[in-house]
Amino acid sequence: MIKGFILALQFLTRLPINVAIDFNSENLRRSTFFYPYVGLILGAIATIPYYLFSPYNKQVSAFMVLLLMIFLTGGLHLDGLSDTADGFFSNRDREGTLEIMKDSRIGAFGVISLILIILFKYILILSLDTNLPVAMALSMGNSRLTTLLQIAFKKNARPGGLGDMIHQAHSKPYIVTTAIIYTLITLGLDLSFLIPLIISLIFGQFISLYSYKKIGGFTGDVYGASIELTEAISLLAFWGVFIWT
Repeated sequence: MIKGFILALQFLTRLPINVAIDFNSENLRRSTFFYPYVGLILGAIATIPYYLFSPYNKQVSAFMVLLLMIFLTGGLHLDGLSDTADGFFSNRDREGTLEIMKDSRIGAFGVISLILIILFKYILILSLDTNLPVAMALSMGNSRLTTLLQIAFKKNARPGGLGDMIHQAHSKPYIVTTAIIYTLITLGLDLSFLIPLIISLIFGQFISLYSYKKIGGFTGDVYGASIELTEAISLLAFWGVFIWT
């Protein structure tokens, strides 16, 4: 399981972990168990600038948190979001959409999607203020759990990608187990924290339906888009929970 944890960190983050791990089915299968907890770790690290800068300037603090979020993931999921936006809003058929998504060049819809998601997260980070650490950690965990369930239980639009590899690795038992444990952890922290998790999972279903409609399943780009969008929706839900409570 240690190898699985290291592989999950290496795949989902840009943390400098120079440990050689065989990319085989067994290690890949075990790595899926840790995806949500890697999100928790990323969220915890990303909020460090909050403690450093918020006493002096809230706007700078929010910007630095957002910048560190992007740095920790290497912008991997943002790239998936931009490619997905270019493809899904191109008004092409399935094959044309997939072809656009494979293109490394970014189009107008990709640029717009990046501007909107980054601006939206900045506003949410600024609005959450003192509640940011727990909201950030759990939102990054929620988004990765949601996408992990999509990888496990939804169809792939084309073979050969990471989702297809995880399917072939028969990782569902690990994914179901980690989903149960993660939910119990969330419940143990605060009953109200289940609300953003449930909203994230429901939103993930809407993404699934739309992706099925456009390309008949998921690709790596759509998984990345799902992480980015669900992360933002979870932060929004936490903002609402903290206002309500």
